Amino acid sequence: MRIGVVFPQTEISADPSYIRDYAQAAEELGYSHILAYDHVIGANPASRPGWKPPYTHLDIFHEPFVLFGYLAGVTKQIELVTGIIILPQRQTVLVAKQAAALDVLSGGRLRFGVGIGWNPVEYEALGENFKNRGQRLEEQIEVMRKLWTQELVSFEGRWHKITDAGIKPLPLQRPIPIWFGGSDERALRRLGKLGDGWFPLMGPDEQCRAAIQKIRGYAKEAGRDLSAIGIEGRISYGQGAPEIWMKELQAWKSLGATHGSLNTMKAGLNSPSAHIEALRRFSTVSADC
Repeated sequence: MRIGVVFPQTEISADPSYIRDYAQAAEELGYSHILAYDHVIGANPASRPGWKPPYTHLDIFHEPFVLFGYLAGVTKQIELVTGIIILPQRQTVLVAKQAAALDVLSGGRLRFGVGIGWNPVEYEALGENFKNRGQRLEEQIEVMRKLWTQELVSFEGRWHKITDAGIKPLPLQRPIPIWFGGSDERALRRLGKLGDGWFPLMGPDEQCRAAIQKIRGYAKEAGRDLSAIGIEGRISYGQGAPEIWMKELQAWKSLGATHGSLNTMKAGLNSPSAHIEALRRFSTVSADC
């Protein structure tokens, strides 16, 4: 199982030297990847009575493509993972171009996680439709994979039209692997049909096992093998001591997880150096997995 880290978006500050030091420390400690969340704009809950979002306008979020463009230049081999880009609130062809450029500039280190998001405020601000985002996602993936693998593309769908045009440079990975977030029935069906991997936002429990069984069934319906679909579990640093982390890692491994990520946010760490020290401490445990 490949073990990576969740970039502590909301707690690492905007200082580029801290970001560089964190990424280089993760790489030097042997972590396989850095995963970053995506939120373009934060809403003010004070103007929305009764609304309690997990993130607000006060939380720092570095834009993943820009962040990873920077990290591609200050690291050598660690994989760069979007976990996830909220794809339907972005322009598909532009995203395909950005992802291809990042893949080239990083030497083929991009793993592209996508999802539909939960925040209508972002969709409104970006001029996209929140209500049909799941339907559009499937067409977006088809368009991106064509743009990543063909010099010229002609496509006309429900939401996209391209007439004999293409992007250049093409990515090194053709196509770039696309992983999915989400856990409702529609998301699992979409994953089984189209995805290269899954980020389950749940623990390694019976609910997760049942979801994996559903994905297996949907993959079989689509003529695919579940072994071609990766699974990345998440371990919270703040949930306990090393023996609990090891138990979580082993539970994910028993479910067939191919990857795992350590999340050090919301663990009471009050500085970038504390997050790096947490990576060091956890690495001694994860080495056994």
